[in-house]
Amino acid sequence: MDGERDDHRDGTDRPALDDRSDAWLVGRARELLAITQAGDRADLSRHTEEMDRLLAQARQRGEPRMVGQLMRAATVIRVVDSESAETAGDMVEEFVAHARRHGLLVLQADAHALRGLRLLLVGKEDDALSEIAVGLAMLDEKIAPDVMFGARVWHVLMASTLMDIGTVLGQLGVYETADQVMKKANRHIQSGAGSHDISMHLLTRTRLQLGWGLRLERAGEDAEAATHFAEAAAMAAGIELPFSQSMFRRRTDLSAADQVAVIGAAHALASPSRDHLDRLYGLLETAPQRELIFVGIALARCLESDGYLEEAVEALGDVQKRLHSTTSEQGLYLCLIREFARLSSYGSDEDAGDRTVSALQMYVAELEQQLSEMRASRISTLETRREHERLSRKHGTVARQALQDPLTGLPNRRALDERLAELATQVGEKPLAIALVDLDGFKAVNDRMSHADGDDVLRVIASTVRDTLRGSDMVARYGGDEFIVLLPGAPLTPAAAALRRAAVAVDGLPKDLSHGVTLSVGVVSLRPGESAARALARADAAMYQAKRGGGNDVVAIAEEETDTEESSDDGAADPAWVLPEAT
Repeated sequence: MDGERDDHRDGTDRPALDDRSDAWLVGRARELLAITQAGDRADLSRHTEEMDRLLAQARQRGEPRMVGQLMRAATVIRVVDSESAETAGDMVEEFVAHARRHGLLVLQADAHALRGLRLLLVGKEDDALSEIAVGLAMLDEKIAPDVMFGARVWHVLMASTLMDIGTVLGQLGVYETADQVMKKANRHIQSGAGSHDISMHLLTRTRLQLGWGLRLERAGEDAEAATHFAEAAAMAAGIELPFSQSMFRRRTDLSAADQVAVIGAAHALASPSRDHLDRLYGLLETAPQRELIFVGIALARCLESDGYLEEAVEALGDVQKRLHSTTSEQGLYLCLIREFARLSSYGSDEDAGDRTVSALQMYVAELEQQLSEMRASRISTLETRREHERLSRKHGTVARQALQDPLTGLPNRRALDERLAELATQVGEKPLAIALVDLDGFKAVNDRMSHADGDDVLRVIASTVRDTLRGSDMVARYGGDEFIVLLPGAPLTPAAAALRRAAVAVDGLPKDLSHGVTLSVGVVSLRPGESAARALARADAAMYQAKRGGGNDVVAIAEEETDTEESSDDGAADPAWVLPEAT
């Protein structure tokens, strides 16, 4: 119906989350983000509570990538202004830790960007700069798309991460680097993003261009500033179609420029005239705090162009009163003060007005010189920290490569030997379970298809097994299609249950990823004084029992079982130690 908001629901009277699919959870989180990112703060606490319920449900299901996406959403919805950012610390740190623990590099870079945004909002600019340097260094690496996300989702996550980094850089005044980052985001947007992601990208870039243009005006570079205003207006025009198809709450009878403060301001700043007045007065009533400065300056210039100087000054004064916090927008706030002083200088005493303008210009010139030096220092600091982080990560990568299987990214046999030797010394104090995992049907994949397809299967299954186990467990590639799992502190029965969950997860993979490959697993507990080779031999025997039973199974052999029983002809374990089939 004309004039009504679109049909996004408000989160009430929904069926139990247990009945919802993973895709629905992620989709609903995106809807909640769209509501808050469009400036609707009225129900922010309620939206945050619903987001937390979605995250809790995702944690119950345990899929790390889905949990990571929900953690990002729960972080973004909190880091909207300085007030909410004060209480967002725990969520940010949890997001950073989760992404690091599961090796989700793109989400990890985004977590650092959002940590930087939070620090910026609470007035810690230097710390924010360091976080952005870390995020940029991570993305400087050659990152292969994560097939477990799916190509489209991965590109959207990359674009979102780059936009979050660019947003912080823009607020820090490092516009040139921010623009480069936004252009990289654009390439990912073009690789499969939907209307909503395109809208967010254009909104973010429009805001960057406006801030950049206003800063250039302060420095007296009016011609270059006009170029940025024109570019912002072009982006604002380009957003109309994707905005009409986005997830933003909107009125269907109004354009994006009539509903989104930064879009309406972009058109007005590019070409100030009385034609924009009604729109800007309307936006002034609904604009979120971080967009008020754009709307206020645009409105003042449109009033000035039509000769209404007193009204222009009054509008700027009203905006100043509404700005409760400018911690992360000091550069833009300076633009507002400059505009207010410039327009206030005109009065009945023309000579006095001229003297005021002259003094103001001298003051601004000196201030801009100092700010320019500060900005240059900030850019230099960013690049120095970025390079330091890049080199640190490269050194760490070299060290990791010596202990890492290049195909799956898992620890290799050398890393396994070192960790097993370390854990073996603690067996008297706490148990250690060892599992040998072999892939059923893997040879047929290589024979039927190609070794490249086989490599893809190894990577997917390695990732799946890793993600289903605890952070303290080690999954190592032993060789070929065999893996070893170390579960420190786990008695035999819980360890076998954990491996069974891994087998079930692999069996449930889409066939285009697994090609029907399943797991045969043998699990044992390391005995006090037992050699690693002997324990692995027992795990190997248990694994072959699983194979002889048809595969896709987990067999656990208790440590009390005698060597004779282990080497009996039929190889059958006591039924009490054989878990149900992992199907």
